[in-house]
Amino acid sequence: MRPVDPRLLRHAGAARAYLICTVGLGVAVTALVLVQAGLLAHALATAARGTGAAALQPTLAVLLAVVAARALAGGGGETVALRAAATVKAQLRHKLTAHTLRLGPAWLGGQQTGEIATLATKGLDALDPYFARYLPQLVLAAAVPMAVLARVAAADWISAVVIAVTLPLIPVFAVLVGLHTKARTQRQWRLLATLGGHFLDVVEGLPTLKLFGRAKAQVQVIGEVADAHRKATMGTLRVAFTSALVLELAAALATALVAVEVGLRLLAGHLGYETALLVLLLTPEAYLPLRALGTQFHASMEGATAAARACDILAIPVPATGPAARAKPGPGGPAQVDLRGSYIMLNEACVAYPGRDGLALDRVSLAIAPGDRITVTGPNGAGKSTLLALLLRFAEPTAGTIEAGGVPLAELDLAAWRAQIAWVPQRPHLFAGTVASNIALGEPGASRAAIEHAAALAGAAEFIEALPAGLDTELGERAGRLSAGQRQRIALARAFLRDAPLLLLDEPTAHLDPITAAEILATIETLLADRTVVLVSHGPAWTSPAGQTIALDHGRMPALATP
Repeated sequence: MRPVDPRLLRHAGAARAYLICTVGLGVAVTALVLVQAGLLAHALATAARGTGAAALQPTLAVLLAVVAARALAGGGGETVALRAAATVKAQLRHKLTAHTLRLGPAWLGGQQTGEIATLATKGLDALDPYFARYLPQLVLAAAVPMAVLARVAAADWISAVVIAVTLPLIPVFAVLVGLHTKARTQRQWRLLATLGGHFLDVVEGLPTLKLFGRAKAQVQVIGEVADAHRKATMGTLRVAFTSALVLELAAALATALVAVEVGLRLLAGHLGYETALLVLLLTPEAYLPLRALGTQFHASMEGATAAARACDILAIPVPATGPAARAKPGPGGPAQVDLRGSYIMLNEACVAYPGRDGLALDRVSLAIAPGDRITVTGPNGAGKSTLLALLLRFAEPTAGTIEAGGVPLAELDLAAWRAQIAWVPQRPHLFAGTVASNIALGEPGASRAAIEHAAALAGAAEFIEALPAGLDTELGERAGRLSAGQRQRIALARAFLRDAPLLLLDEPTAHLDPITAAEILATIETLLADRTVVLVSHGPAWTSPAGQTIALDHGRMPALATP
């Protein structure tokens, strides 16, 4: 395993200044170690000669200052490293969230959302030991032994040879143990991600589990996964403690070897007393950083493993396949079109999802004119939601093209394109916040009157007024206090509020009674007559002259009918 993952440093550009400062403080600590050992050896040798306390006072004063400076440099290095860790975590979370959004719902649908949530929270939080202790210790482990070895060689070359021969044993043992620890830590992380994902599934599906009497069985499954994670964690800790014992034993034997040969030569009169003290004081300092590095390596493995997983996700290319996706923007940057006056053309468009057999859409050709009312019907799996995903640019055609105003969608500015679309999915998501903030999600600056008007258009005004604080009622997580139909109406109000020329509705009336569903469709036909609407529905189609019905079957469009 590499001591530092270059991908992590590449994704943490803002932390480089902190890391440079950490390296500088590590070099300062190295110099202070040498000075401290020299001063202490000189003070002990002076005291042994019996020259009196007055002769020791200057040396002891300087020694005290050096010890204080070493403590400040060590503490400052850890403080700076913690700031680096906070910066890196913020950057990685931002990049991970942004890249996940760019990968889109198609990619996220094939992932364990519990793992992604665990990764972005607890996983990245574990980077603190990596930056605050492991990286500073890595600097010390590289600088201190070499500096100590050079200083000892200048004082006593025989002891320097002994240290040089025994010093490599510490990193060799650390690498051997580290290879074993890496596999165990990766298994520990996989179990933690599985536990998080499974727990999320159980919480979301608790009503179903209770209904079918499977809640206790799932509790048992969670207990088994948690127990497996506990065993993996204890196994990793056991290896870490064993490695610490091995490294301590190797360092102790090497230090003892140096002490024995120094003592024998001191007794024989072949080595000066102050030189012997200097060698004995510096020898443990040569092994200490390497021993500490092994300990900090194990403590930082969880964070490093999580960061590696985050870097793996960031390395996934954003889906861009097929002729339309390969088109290059014009020389003036991304193009823009106004959907109020532009046709949308699908020409033999095909969509294939990775890991799935067959095409989700198979050579679909369709012209959507401004103001059209299009109903898309078909059995489950026919490709209706994939057609909307194409228009939302959540998916790209793997063959064929899709254009707006004669311009391929891949050449259009993505943010400007989506700004012209209002979308109501099958299962709309409401966020923790007020009813008003959820309706105004796509129009944050909307006035109170506009929000109330949109709620009235969606048939939501009556039940909103009955809430404790009306539009200012806090919905809580996933708006659990509302029924499915009420959540659907708020999502419709959100779409109506946004002055978007293209309105995409995926089963918008599935949770509504027939009277309310008919009223909403009538509202769209009359009050939103200037908008283009694509409606996925198993229910009624449009009754207006502009309405047409498209039937999809296994991704194909066998029939096109106009009422």
